[in-house]
Formats: sequence, structure tokens, C-alpha cells
Amino acid sequence: MQPSESQLSVQMVSGRTAIIAGSGLLPLAIATVMRDQGHDPFLVILRGKVDQRLYRFDHCEISIVEFAQLIRALKAAKVKNIVLAGGVTRPQWQHLKIDYPTIMAFPRICFALGKGDDALLRVFIRLVEKYGFHVVGAHEIVPGLLAPKGVKLTGKCPDKHERHNIALAAEAARRLGELDIGQGAIAVHGRVVALEGAEGTDNMLKRITRMRQDELIPQKGGVLVKLMKPGQDERADLPTIGPHTVENAYRARLVGIAVEAKHSFILNIEQTVNKANQYGMFIETL
Repeated sequence: MQPSESQLSVQMVSGRTAIIAGSGLLPLAIATVMRDQGHDPFLVILRGKVDQRLYRFDHCEISIVEFAQLIRALKAAKVKNIVLAGGVTRPQWQHLKIDYPTIMAFPRICFALGKGDDALLRVFIRLVEKYGFHVVGAHEIVPGLLAPKGVKLTGKCPDKHERHNIALAAEAARRLGELDIGQGAIAVHGRVVALEGAEGTDNMLKRITRMRQDELIPQKGGVLVKLMKPGQDERADLPTIGPHTVENAYRARLVGIAVEAKHSFILNIEQTVNKANQYGMFIETL
């Protein structure tokens, strides 16, 4: 069993670290581990659906399109390092704030907005690094949050039928990642039935629930697989699962989840594993 997040060590970095915090549990998990280890993270909270507990940390709150304000806030907080964490709603070009830094970056931003999420994140990373900040991956700061390799997490293991589903969904997820579209796929009874798009993992799982209700697929069985996109920048948007993922997978009547070891996060790991065991589901690392 992996240690709880309160026991995880923080990789040493020089200078103060900011967490650009989007939706989901990952920003809070990183900030909590850093605080518990005596670090003083600065939270850049992106306006939208974020965990309200983030406001307990030293923070500012901005919109994703306010690039100049972001740079000013980071410099005022004496930040040296930046971690990107959590989900971000893709901005539309017409919503960008027209200021000098944005004007200088406008051609690259417009180009990236026409590509996938990884392309957009790469452009953002290059832009902030031009201002002297060092972008580091969450896995570099708190490597203990990564899915372990060669560790049996849950009481249940996939049988040969579900291993076949894992292989099918993994191949689908890899091909999806090559197109920079998404990171997840679901296979049920030997057939890939869902691919993750802009709606995210939880909404894909809700789509499976509706498909069951409409009797479009068998009523039980199948797996969710999440993999890092081939060639993606590991400093942003690694695949992540947590208790909500298990809950939604159970409601979708899946029997298991598989994630890529060392390239995926498992948040609240004790709660996540306990919930999977409670539901008789497996969590497998690939």
C-alpha cells in the first residue's frame, strides 16, 4: 500500500513554488503535501470550479486569460517555480485580454488554440519561462502521488476477459493520445465503447451510465483505462484518478480501472483504494 498524502515527501526545489490551480483534487493534494513538509506554496487560483479549501493558502485569483496579471502576481509573490495542476477550461481567443504580453504571444496562442490540449500547454509553458520562471511537473514536486509500479493495490484483480478489455482500451487511449485529444478509453465485453474528449473522464463515465440505461451496451462489466499521451509534456496534465473516479466508474457499472504506472496520479490513494475494495472493483497499474 502506498503512504498517505500526509506522509509523502516533497522533492527539493530552489525558491518559492506557485501552483496554478485548476479544477479537481490535484492542486489541493500538492499544496497540502508542500505545506505539511514546511514549504510555502503560492496558489494562483483560476476562476471557475475549484476546491474552496485552496483559499486557505496564500493566493491570488485570476482568469486563465489574464496573462499579464498572472506574471505580475508571480513576481510580487517572489515565485521561482511554477507547477500546473488541475483541469482548465480551454479559453476562446476572443476572450483573451489584450495587453502587451498577450499581443507578443498572440500568434502562438492562436495557433495552439487550434490544436490539442498538450500543444496549448506547451505554448503556455514556453511563455511563462520567457519571464524567468521555472516550470516543473507535479510529479517532480510530489513523486509519491504517482501510481506505483508492481504493487497490488486492491483485493480484486482483473480476470482474463477484463485483461482483454484493458488491452483494447489501452490501445484506443494511445491512439487517442497521438491525436492530442484525450487520455482515457472504456472497453466493455471486448469492444471499445467510449473515448475521452473535451468533456473529461467523469462525464465520459456518465455517458456510459446513460448507454446502459438505453441498453446500447451490456448492463455490467468493462474497464476504464487512462494513459499519458505519447510524447506529451509531463509537466502538465498527467492522467489522474481519485475517489470520484471510482464512484463514477461504479455507477457506470464498470468492474475496474487501469492507469499507467509512474505516469499517472492516484489522489487520496487510501480512500480511492478503499472505495474500490468496497465496490468489489480493481485498480490496476500498467
